[in-house]
Amino acid sequence: MLELARGVSQWAHSFKSSVIFLLNTGEEEGLNGAHSFITQHPWSETVRVAIDLEAMGIGGRSGIFQAGPHPWAIEKFASVAKYPSGNIMAQDLFSSGVIKSATDFQIYKDAAGLSGLDFAYTDNAAVYHTKNDKVELLKPGSLQHLGENMLAFLLEAASSPSLAKDNGHEAAAHTDQDSAIYFDILGTYMVVYRQHFANMLHSSVLMQSVLIWIMSLVMGGYAATISLALSCLSIILMWVLSIGFSVLVAFILPILSLAPVPYIASPWLVVGLFGFPSLLGALTGQHLGFVLLRKYLFHTYVKEKRTSFPSSQASLAMLEAERWHFKAGTMQWLIILMLSHYYKVGSSYIPLLWLVTPSFSYGLLEATLSPLRLPKPLKIATLLIALSVPMVVSAGAIVRIVGILIGTAVRFDRDPGGTPEWLVNVIVSVVVAAVVCLTMVYLLSYLHLSGAKRPIILVSCILFGLSLAAIVSNTVPSYTEETARTLNVVHVVDTTESNGKVKDYTSYVSLFSFTPGNLEKEVQQINESFECGRQKPVDFVTFSMKYGCWTSNDFESGWNPSEIPALKIKHDSKVDERVTEVSIDTKGSTRWSLAVNTDLIADFEFRVSGDEEKLVPAGEKSSIGGWHVIQFSGGRNAPRKFDLTLEWVKNATHSSGQTSEDKKKYLVKLRTDIDRVTPQVERVLKKLPSWCSLFGKSTSPFTLAFLSAIPIEF
Repeated sequence: MLELARGVSQWAHSFKSSVIFLLNTGEEEGLNGAHSFITQHPWSETVRVAIDLEAMGIGGRSGIFQAGPHPWAIEKFASVAKYPSGNIMAQDLFSSGVIKSATDFQIYKDAAGLSGLDFAYTDNAAVYHTKNDKVELLKPGSLQHLGENMLAFLLEAASSPSLAKDNGHEAAAHTDQDSAIYFDILGTYMVVYRQHFANMLHSSVLMQSVLIWIMSLVMGGYAATISLALSCLSIILMWVLSIGFSVLVAFILPILSLAPVPYIASPWLVVGLFGFPSLLGALTGQHLGFVLLRKYLFHTYVKEKRTSFPSSQASLAMLEAERWHFKAGTMQWLIILMLSHYYKVGSSYIPLLWLVTPSFSYGLLEATLSPLRLPKPLKIATLLIALSVPMVVSAGAIVRIVGILIGTAVRFDRDPGGTPEWLVNVIVSVVVAAVVCLTMVYLLSYLHLSGAKRPIILVSCILFGLSLAAIVSNTVPSYTEETARTLNVVHVVDTTESNGKVKDYTSYVSLFSFTPGNLEKEVQQINESFECGRQKPVDFVTFSMKYGCWTSNDFESGWNPSEIPALKIKHDSKVDERVTEVSIDTKGSTRWSLAVNTDLIADFEFRVSGDEEKLVPAGEKSSIGGWHVIQFSGGRNAPRKFDLTLEWVKNATHSSGQTSEDKKKYLVKLRTDIDRVTPQVERVLKKLPSWCSLFGKSTSPFTLAFLSAIPIEF
């Protein structure tokens, strides 16, 4: 940022618009810095385009993973960037909710109505938000890549007359038809076109493809229709067996390996562990369909008496089956293009390329340039032309997305112990199988007549066995010092209050991980009398620890009972509409999370004690899982005393006939965090295994946390 500011200042005399460099804080607490700037700073009214520099890793290319809504920024970037990098596929995944996080760009776009670009590093995503997320690991080339692209873009944008107009908010205005489709080619060139052009292009290709298929089936008659159905059946079998073989490995891995996700430190292992089983399954499924189609075509040729020699009839049937399998691959991508076009998926250009290029190569080389006689083997040139363009365009994005998926596995379990240990493996295996089925569908059609099937099967089995052996023997470790398993070590003081009086409290050191798997190996090395299991879940307000480890050795030192937050009922009116007033004193903590039970509370107001201004005014409240969560992070002089006014849902009652599980529910939950290392925590931290790293995201408390709550039956 500072280097960009220095570079921009050298050309500022020719600018028609200013460039604001905004360094935000509180992004992980809830995008607080960006929200404060947009809602409170006078400069926010002058902003026309917003650029967000993010990270999901510590290196690689800084690529665009969100752009728009108006395409002005992405079009300018594509025209001037020296090494453009970005793909709308990442934007589709992000906007779909598959990636459950947000960036400051959401505030700029949703709250301020701005358009712009959102950049991020994505390499080595496994170290993100851990103690291993160090500046020295960031490669200088990555910084240079971002700097050169951004400097060129800022100079172009700031000098643009269209952005400097008084009605410059035109750049923020947009329609769905104006949104941009964008992708880079090998990081050297970026293609950008608008949605209305994509609609026309897709509609044209779809109409022509459907018309060609209808005409070919009409001309081919009943035999062509059955052949198409059988070749499509082979595609279905390819998908079923490819996913089946890969998922089977996914379930076996946690049983055989020391860690449920054993390839985090070595992502290339997924090629051997899931890629080759997927390939074997795909080849098996296609071969079964090929056998059925070959038998049908053989009987057809016998009936039609195309040749009097049975051997010739069998050869012709095999050659025709090979061609139908290739054409079935285009049918697969035609269906995908139809669906993506119907749902306006931005990355529809991928099925477009995988449909058009193979169709062109088949039509040119097999139909136009070949004599229209008896079937012949597919030409190798057909395959090369069919795969060259779509593979070059889409391979980089596929590798990057799979890498991010593997890297985020270290923080996959948002509620530690809340998901099965095999789930990450199943997700990765399905993604890898889908990539194999999508990209290998044309190649597999060549293998049924070649002598390459046995070598491919043999090599696949050997490489899968070697990969599995490396995992089982721990020759390739699941975690390393740099790519480590994420752990949290927290000294917890858990209290229950009634009418302002502490009834009891428990104090212990808690150990849990957002990485799937048990902690038996880690606990054994730490050797602090930890007990692990699910018998004692801990509610940390923003997440729940459903599996973890606890130790109560020397639990009284390092904190004082006077630090326990005060959560008191000031007044409870049960006349007509029930209203409850609660006072909150967070004591020494200026970083806390508060949850209000929205199943019982219709509305609430939240303010600093003695201040009439409401931090959270009355009005419609959002809810996740029946709770509205407030996260607060302030400075040294931030307030610590607050008032909460709760308006109950009408006729909300809680009889004594509730189940024991219902009685455990709370009206209000509070977690206050203190950045302090108690003696017990210090001992545990010193003994952490080398393959473990502390996880520092805001969903985790500091090393000292006080938990308080008001039960429903107060």
